[in-house]
Parts: sequence; structure tokens; C-alpha cells
Amino acid sequence: MAVIIALFLGGAAGYLGTLMLSQRMALVAGPLGHLTLPGIALALIFHFDVSLGAFPFVILGVFFIWFFEMNTKLPMEALTAVVFATGVAITFLFLPEEKTVPALIGDISQINFPATLGSVILSGGVFLVTKRIYPEMTLAGISEDLAKAQRINVKRNHFLYLLCIALIVALGVRIVGGLLTAALMAIPACTARNLSVNLVQYSYRGFFFGSLSCILGMVVFQFTNLPIGPLIVIASAILFLISLFFRR
Repeated sequence: MAVIIALFLGGAAGYLGTLMLSQRMALVAGPLGHLTLPGIALALIFHFDVSLGAFPFVILGVFFIWFFEMNTKLPMEALTAVVFATGVAITFLFLPEEKTVPALIGDISQINFPATLGSVILSGGVFLVTKRIYPEMTLAGISEDLAKAQRINVKRNHFLYLLCIALIVALGVRIVGGLLTAALMAIPACTARNLSVNLVQYSYRGFFFGSLSCILGMVVFQFTNLPIGPLIVIASAILFLISLFFRR
């Protein structure tokens, strides 16, 4: 079941990451990952699924970021920093010390059939929504005025985009924790860009390398029993380094 989650979640994260990289927002998932920590802490303390604990907090954070961005002139990076720093501060007020490591780098001991099914369905939904808004977001990234002239609802697409990021972050904490979620999206996207010559190759290779890095991390985990979150990130980084020799 862990491999199934890795296949779908890693692929959806890599695909979404290619859009984030194009929008110069590849690191936004990092602060949002930290924002999940209060929910993860509650899930670990009261023994329920970490994604269920993380999801309300990251959705609330996305809503505030989106709302502030629409109503202020502050850049998203600054708004994200404000929201995630608040979440982290709240977390460490009540997170027991022995629960800190699983919260930060992931724990797959809670993976079961309902968790797998939910991850597959939500990852598939993120992929489909991202595919739907991908060309419109790309056009808006080039020129928002041009996108509006084409009657594209930029605000709606941006909210859906942030919601997809939130879902992937909430699902990703199950395997890589709240500290490493940005790597699920950023590194496969960078690898795909090195090996692609057009947008279609770029987006689907992001999906491929996202899945591959998660599966490789899972395989190494089976033989070494090392923490799975860092293994996935290291596998993704190795694929990126290899791609440097084949840049197109």
C-alpha cells in the first residue's frame, strides 16, 4: 500500500511542482508544510491519521494566504512566511518532544487501506484539476491582463491552484513529514526541466520523476529501515544530479 501511495502522490506532486516552478513558487510548499505541524502534533498525540490532522490547518493557512494576497500588495512569499511562522510557534507550545521527529520527517506506520484509497483519490483529483488549469495558469503567469482578456477567471484558478498545493502538502506529511514536503514538488520539477524541450514533456516528466523518487525511497527503506522521508528526498536529489549530465 505504501508503494501505491508513493506512485500516485509522488506523481501528482511532481506534476503540480512543474506548474509551481513555472510560477516561481516552488518553495511555497515548504512553509505550508510547516503549517501542517499543529495538525500533525494533534494527530500524533490523539492517535489518528496525520493527514486528517494536517488538512484543516493547511487549508486554513491557504485561505488566509489567498485572502491576504487578494487584499494587500504584499508578495505571496511574505504572506506565507507570516502564516507558517505562526503555525510553527503554536505547534511547539504543545508538541511532546518524543513526537517531534515523526512530525518533521514522516512516519508510514499509519498507512492502511482507507488511507491508501483516500490518498489515491485525492492525488488523482489534484492531477486532474492541475491539468485543467495548467494552460490558463501558464498564460496568467506570462500576462495576467492577457489572461483576463481571454475571460479567464484568474482569482478562481489561483485559489484552485493553492488548494491543490494544500492537498498535496496534507497528503505528503504522511510519508515525508512537515519539514520536507516542498521537496516532493520542487526537485522532480527541476529534474524534468533539465530533460525537457517543451511544456508537455516538462509536465509529464515531472509526474514520472515524482513517482520514481518516491518508489526508490520506499525500496531503500525496505532494506535499510532508515527514515523514509529523507530517503525519498535523497533519491529525488540523486535523480536531479543525474539529469545535469543530460540537460537539453
